[in-house]
Amino acid sequence: MRGGIRKRAGALLLALALCLGLIGCAGSGETVLTIGVYAGSYWDTPNGDCYQILDHAIALFEAEHPGVRVEYVSGIPTDAYSEWLAEQILKGTEPDLYFVLPEDFDLLVSSGALANLDGRMAADPAFDPSLYYEPCLRSGQANGSQYALPHESVPTIMFVNKTLLEENGIQMPGNDWTWDEFYDICDQVTNVDSRQFGVYDYTWLNALYSNGASLFDQDGRSCYLADERVQQAVQFAKKLNDLNGGYTVTARDFDVGRVAFRPFLYSEYRAYQPYPWRVKKYSSFEWDCISMPAGPSGSNVSELYTMMLGVSARTKHETLAWELCKLLSMDESVQKELYTYSHGISPLPAIAEDSEMLSLLHQDVPEGSGFSPEVIHDIMSSAVVVPRFDAYNQAMIMAESAVQESADGGTTGQSRMLTAQREINIFLNKS
Repeated sequence: MRGGIRKRAGALLLALALCLGLIGCAGSGETVLTIGVYAGSYWDTPNGDCYQILDHAIALFEAEHPGVRVEYVSGIPTDAYSEWLAEQILKGTEPDLYFVLPEDFDLLVSSGALANLDGRMAADPAFDPSLYYEPCLRSGQANGSQYALPHESVPTIMFVNKTLLEENGIQMPGNDWTWDEFYDICDQVTNVDSRQFGVYDYTWLNALYSNGASLFDQDGRSCYLADERVQQAVQFAKKLNDLNGGYTVTARDFDVGRVAFRPFLYSEYRAYQPYPWRVKKYSSFEWDCISMPAGPSGSNVSELYTMMLGVSARTKHETLAWELCKLLSMDESVQKELYTYSHGISPLPAIAEDSEMLSLLHQDVPEGSGFSPEVIHDIMSSAVVVPRFDAYNQAMIMAESAVQESADGGTTGQSRMLTAQREINIFLNKS
C-alpha cells in the first residue's frame, strides 16, 4: 500500500558517529534523557519540519523538569531507523525513550527491549486510558500488557475518483456503503477496452477486515483461514478482480484518472487533498475519500497503523522517560501540532474530533470534502489492530499461498483453505 510499511532496511552507519557524539555528554549535575526519533515522515508524505512536534514537547518537558536536558540524534532516515535502533540495543546504548514503528513493536517486546508500562499506568493518577481511542491504545499492547503509548495513528480509507463517477452518472457513495454497492459501481465503471477500471489494490485482507473476520487470534496461535467470513472476503476480492478481464490494474492507471477506487492511508488524504499539494499529486481529476465498504457480516472498518512510544527496559531514568512518553502521547498542545506538522490522526478523541481543529484542516480543501467528527469517531473507534506476533510474516506467506491456490473457489478451494488452516496452526504452535 505504501513504501513506508514494510521491513526496514538500508544504511546503518550514517547516524552512529552522530549518536556517539551526542549521547551521554551531560554537564556537571545535569541529567540527560535521550530519545530515539527518525527524520521525515513515516507515512511517506511531505513533512516540512519533522522535529517541530518533538522540539515543542522537549521545551515543555525541560521547563517542568529543571536540571534535565533531553537530547536526540537528528538525521536518521525512516528506512534506516529500525536498524539504527537495533544496533543501539545490541550495543547497550539505546535511548531512554524511543519511537516504535508499527512493524517493529512485537520484536521489541519479545526481545525484552521495551519496559512493561502496566505498573506506571496504574500508579499514575494523571494517566487515564479512557482518553484514548481503544484501538490506538491496543496497538501498544502485547500478551495482555501495555508496552508502548500511541503518538499518532493512520487508518486505511478509500480514495474515490469523483470525476470518473460523475462521467458515468454515478453518485458518490456514503460512508455507510456496502460490498454490493462497491461491486455495482466497479461493474458500471469498468471498460477494459477503454482501459477504465473499478478499483486498484483492494485485497482479500481489506475485505476480510470489513467482514467482521480476523485471520489470526491475538496470541498468534490460531489461524481462521477456513472461517466462512474469510472465504467470503477471498471470493469477493476475486469477483472484483474478474471484472478486469485479465488485465492487471496499476498505480499508474489510478494516478492518471482511469480507476474509480483505491484503498489508501488517511495520511495520503491529509497530505494531498489541500492546495497546493493537491495540484502536484492528483490534479487530473476530482477526488475525495470515504470509509471502506462493509461486508455482509461486518461494518465499514479498516486496518489501523499507529506510531508508538516506548521506554527502554534498561533506562536509568525510568520515571523521567515515562513522563516524557506520556507528554508526547497525551498532552493536548503537543497532539494538536500533529495537524500542522504531520498527517496522522491524534489517538485522543478530544483532539481528533475537535471541530476547531477540523475546520483548520478543511480550510484549504475543496467544498464538500473532509471527514466530520462523527465519521472520524466511527473510523477510529472501530479500526482493526492486526496482531503482529513473531511468526506473523511466515504465517502470512502460507495464507497468501493458500488463497492464491484456491482462487478458483468452489469445493476444491474451500478444501484447500481448511487444509492450509491446519498447516498454519501446526506451524504457529511449533514456532
